[in-house]
Amino acid sequence: MIYSLARSLAGSYTVFSISLEGMGGSAYTDEYAFCRRVCGLLYDTMFYGEVEGIPEGIREECRRMSLEEAGGVDLRVLSNFISRLCMENEKQVVLIVDEVDQAGNQEIFLAFLGMLRDKYLKRRNRPAFQSVILAGVYDVKNLKQKIGKEGGGQYNSPWNIAARFPVKMDFSEKDIAGMLQEYEKENGTGMDIEAVARDIYANTSGYPFLVSYICKVMAETDGNCRYDAENRRWTGAGVAEAVKIVLKEPNTLFEDMVKHLAEYPELSSMLQNILFNGWVYPYNVYNRNISIGVMFGFVVEKDGNVAVANRIFETHMYNYFLSEELLKNQEGKLVPQDKNQFLEGLSFSCI
Repeated sequence: MIYSLARSLAGSYTVFSISLEGMGGSAYTDEYAFCRRVCGLLYDTMFYGEVEGIPEGIREECRRMSLEEAGGVDLRVLSNFISRLCMENEKQVVLIVDEVDQAGNQEIFLAFLGMLRDKYLKRRNRPAFQSVILAGVYDVKNLKQKIGKEGGGQYNSPWNIAARFPVKMDFSEKDIAGMLQEYEKENGTGMDIEAVARDIYANTSGYPFLVSYICKVMAETDGNCRYDAENRRWTGAGVAEAVKIVLKEPNTLFEDMVKHLAEYPELSSMLQNILFNGWVYPYNVYNRNISIGVMFGFVVEKDGNVAVANRIFETHMYNYFLSEELLKNQEGKLVPQDKNQFLEGLSFSCI
């Protein structure tokens, strides 16, 4: 997606697309090391021909600033270089930064964002990037910044100019049916497209990863599914079987979910109260725990209250919390008093 975006913008802009994934811990040891590494990433895009039309003087300056012996490259020097780059380049310049979450807790990276923000606010008088796109981050507000003399971690954005992104990313039943229609044209399974789309949506609420995962399981069962024949897999029973497989097999989405639940114990506690105790939390996005849950896609608003985002998430969390509690309490004293709307009428075994 990032490659396609950069390619689409390249006709009108000079696009620098860099990633923080390979930065390494040494890049964050001090301001000078970080700025040299950023210059190195920018120069790499020039060296490998990913951007064109950069003045030779700018290319050479960027190369020189990226070298280890260029010890005096700090944020101010980097800021001045960015101004010259944007001023001398024929096209307006766009910066794409991928894997931002990997640097989100690094104070020097937050200072770098602050520098870019300052340049943005002064853009009418001083050259700056036309746009900065941060990818690989749940929400810019999730970047933690140390503020004040105490240096305590604050839930705050160093870049409060971020614009709201109103595009709905989840699939509707109609979207799912459209994808199934394309598959049906190629494979001729004889499925009832509307019924299968409805069953997939009922389990996923349109969460893209889960929609794709269920379809992948049904298309590529490799013996894991009870329904081997195409005309049996692409049915309501086949969807139910695929959901069982999705819940049982390890995947990166659930691994991230477990990690985030451990990182935010208050969010975890809220979800447990919803699932096991039937507690009702009024939906208020300014509540920190609710805001974090929305950011990760774990919860949504339903009838003015907080609800788990979809049936599969609810089942996975239910099983996870139950297994954790049973391991802590071998007598198994945790008995759910009530369940959320997705759990009614269903039976579960701990996976």
